Amino acid sequence: MGDQDATYDAVIIGAGHNGLTAALLLQRAGLRTVCLESKRYAGGMASTVELFDGFKFEIAGSVQLPTSAIVSKELGLDTLPQVDLEVMSVSLIDEGVEPLIYYTDLARAADHMEQVHGIEVVLGMAEMMGWSAAPTRALGRFEAGTLPKSLDEMYACASTDAERASITEMLFGTASDVLDRYLPDKQKHAALRGMLAFLAVNSTYRGPASPGSAAALAYGMAVPDENTVLTKKIKGGIGVLTQHLEAQYTEAGGELRLEATVSEIAVADGHITGVVLAGGERITTTSVVSAVAPDLTLNELVTAGVVDAGLTSRLSGIDHRGSYVQMHFALDGVPEFAAPYEFLNDPAMEGAIGFFATPEDLQRQFEDSRRGIVPETPAVAFQIPSAADPDLAPPGKAAASAFALWFPVEEDPAEYARLKAEMGQRVIDRITRFAPNFESLILKHTTFTPKHMGTMFGAPGGDYCHGLIHPELLGPYRPGPRGYVDQPHDIAALAVLQGELLD
Repeated sequence: MGDQDATYDAVIIGAGHNGLTAALLLQRAGLRTVCLESKRYAGGMASTVELFDGFKFEIAGSVQLPTSAIVSKELGLDTLPQVDLEVMSVSLIDEGVEPLIYYTDLARAADHMEQVHGIEVVLGMAEMMGWSAAPTRALGRFEAGTLPKSLDEMYACASTDAERASITEMLFGTASDVLDRYLPDKQKHAALRGMLAFLAVNSTYRGPASPGSAAALAYGMAVPDENTVLTKKIKGGIGVLTQHLEAQYTEAGGELRLEATVSEIAVADGHITGVVLAGGERITTTSVVSAVAPDLTLNELVTAGVVDAGLTSRLSGIDHRGSYVQMHFALDGVPEFAAPYEFLNDPAMEGAIGFFATPEDLQRQFEDSRRGIVPETPAVAFQIPSAADPDLAPPGKAAASAFALWFPVEEDPAEYARLKAEMGQRVIDRITRFAPNFESLILKHTTFTPKHMGTMFGAPGGDYCHGLIHPELLGPYRPGPRGYVDQPHDIAALAVLQGELLD
């Protein structure tokens, strides 16, 4: 517990992976810091939590996304224990669609695609990766320590007319248009099209045929280079990553305070004077780093009237609408998949299984959800992490999680509980269709909606991206540490984090 009216060189708000990273680097730089977390544990959405006795779950994020090698080395992320995955994911739709197995070994993955799905799928994927190359550079997807690019700077990343066209399509086009161009066979390419459509929209509030959905497709398809550490599945769950950061921070002399909710970032004459906690305690500082969403930080935490009204209005327009449910299951054993999916009974196949929908169905389901209709067969990203990491569940049991689209978030709030129950059952039904004993194995389960995520983690609308992956919220249109590039907040020594290490 900190001293009453203590003074620090810097206060960091939020002890998720971004907040702990900032706190660690500032403490290492010689500043006296305190990191304030409103919850009873650090980690935020990058936490492994024992929701039920003996069953541990990655409560939101589950993988460390491709990370700049500079960042990885600086934070020691390359030392974290990894789960050795033979298969990164399996994509399915229904009995009429050949499953797509995405092996971790890229040569094996390409061989599977060619042998089972045809050489045109391999060529189509290669062309799509080529299409995403210029947008990757334009978005600075794997860069460290750089500011967002202006539109002119984005287009300067292109060296050919085709690359300029791909940047334009990233900004204004649809994911469906890109898929139809490179993977046009809706039957033969169905599993891959379904997986990529899901990838394109799960961090958006748009269907794959909605203008602007190509941005998230390009973002998700970005191919790391030699300066990037690839996607990792961490042994013990994603919480090991934040525990690693927390340990380094405290070893460096930093102070972590839990159950410390900030009610105000006090500002006078354009300068930070301190922060005030919910209980009234004041902590004196001249510097604050906030890992809370930019609009919440500037519009709700900063002293009222300090932020320019024009900036407040612009921040208020950020789209945070999450449209998903996140479910966690304590199971009395491992589900048994029935023919023709018995190959999924191999634990190597159970790290990530996608029960997806065609892009066309996914678009229809999105449009239906906006009218309050729960999808009959929701697209589900399902995983049984205890299959490869048995310490996550008691002996003989299994821990499983599911992330599913689309939850009707625009419906009357009075209908929320009914819709939550309906959506949760539809997810269970979808999984049980492939593994008939799944529902009977459920000992306990919980369903988190976007509203729950907002309450638990301060993620407005359940948005785990601090602003959805929409083109109007990328590049110069995404607020950074000082606000927008063309509209800064002008508060000295206040930085608002925008970062991503996980999904």
